[in-house]
Amino acid sequence: MKKFLYTLLMATAVFSLAACQQQEKPKKAKYVFYFITDGTGVNTILGQEMMQYELENGPGKWGRVPLCVTQFPVISVASTYSHSHGVTDSASSGTALACGVKTSNGMIGEGPDSSAVYSIATWAHELGIPTAVGTSVCINHATPASFYAHADSRKQYYKIGSQLAEAGFDFYGGSDINKACDSTLTCYQIAENGGYTIARGVLGYDSLKSKADKMLLLQRQEESDVDAFSLPYYLDAKPGQMTVIDILRAQIDFLYNYKGGKDKGFFIMNEIGAKVDFGCHSNDAAAAFREVAVLDSCIRVAYDFYLQHPDETLILLTADHETGGLVLAKRNSYVHNLQILQYQTASKDEVTRHFQALRAQTGNKVTWEQVQAVLKQDFSFWDKVDLSEDEEKDLKELYRKSFVGKMPNEKNLYSSSEPMAAEAVRIINAKAHVSWSTGGHSAGLVPCYVCGVGAEQFMGHNDNAEIPIKIARIAGYK
Repeated sequence: MKKFLYTLLMATAVFSLAACQQQEKPKKAKYVFYFITDGTGVNTILGQEMMQYELENGPGKWGRVPLCVTQFPVISVASTYSHSHGVTDSASSGTALACGVKTSNGMIGEGPDSSAVYSIATWAHELGIPTAVGTSVCINHATPASFYAHADSRKQYYKIGSQLAEAGFDFYGGSDINKACDSTLTCYQIAENGGYTIARGVLGYDSLKSKADKMLLLQRQEESDVDAFSLPYYLDAKPGQMTVIDILRAQIDFLYNYKGGKDKGFFIMNEIGAKVDFGCHSNDAAAAFREVAVLDSCIRVAYDFYLQHPDETLILLTADHETGGLVLAKRNSYVHNLQILQYQTASKDEVTRHFQALRAQTGNKVTWEQVQAVLKQDFSFWDKVDLSEDEEKDLKELYRKSFVGKMPNEKNLYSSSEPMAAEAVRIINAKAHVSWSTGGHSAGLVPCYVCGVGAEQFMGHNDNAEIPIKIARIAGYK
């Protein structure tokens, strides 16, 4: 009997070993979408979902309308501290997310000892895989720069922009190149000398894509003349202006249809939520939440591609850090009124431009009635948004200080705001029961949403520097 059982156990073991050996090798991600949303914490995402629920169900009704990305099968978190600081900046976090290396704040594509480190985009490109880097801000901003450049300071815009062609990726897209003309040879000329076709706007891309070996897609010149640093906020965009969704679609189209991506696969990085960070630095909840909706529209574009290639595609969205210390609460209150943010129809920056235009038109003799007209137009104050006697009194006093007298603008990392615009945003934030603890970054955990091949490898708590290493392993990059 013992001999029989032994024989049976050995036979079972041999059968099991043979079955394991016959199992298919783990699938590789042929198509990689690596999305980064700048300055976006878990509350930033949730704020948009809860606001949308109130818009659909009315004030006093609380829940959330899930975004496409928050329905991904793997939802986890990532920590973001840098080598030098507990609170990271976008350069060090960009380098961690791109290169898998913790570095000091301010450094781009370099380790803390100033040695060059290389990104997952470079690893893919060196294997002959079609590669693209995009963003909703300038292409030499900290996060996209971390994927192709090396600099000991993120502020070295010309140096960073001039390295774009040297990295040699197939496609770059963004608002423009910041400070591209700091030398006799511009970054545009360096790109063209490196074989890049420069297209401006969607129509420019469509007319040049079939003739281009490598592509640099920027917004139209007339838009860059207004603001080359970033694409407009969703709240401020005019018909015909290029969006980050347009850039993403161009990335997919160019790599898949013109660079052999159909057969070779591709690697796409897009900082689809860069303007979320801008809104959070400005403590502008309405602008930031609407940018979250835009990034989810990008996710839907990638998810549609995934549905056509479910066994070959990996989609990952994470953030480089949280900005603003956003809290979805007002002191000692347990309710929200997020739907009121719908009545803010322009970003704080755009409201500032409206007031500045008034100053120019009137020779800086703006009346209170003209200020009221802007506040009604951009916030529906005194119309759909009621103001208390104290709020109106404070606004009138601010008018006397800033329009009759002289008062400095309020500055944040990326913009300078008219005091009246800043105060109006504070009022509507308070009415929505949204609070901010800082105008800078925080060390708060950021979300990590994953769908497709190898998604399970991102379950749990990730460190940001682990993320590109895991993606590379799943995609088979060296």
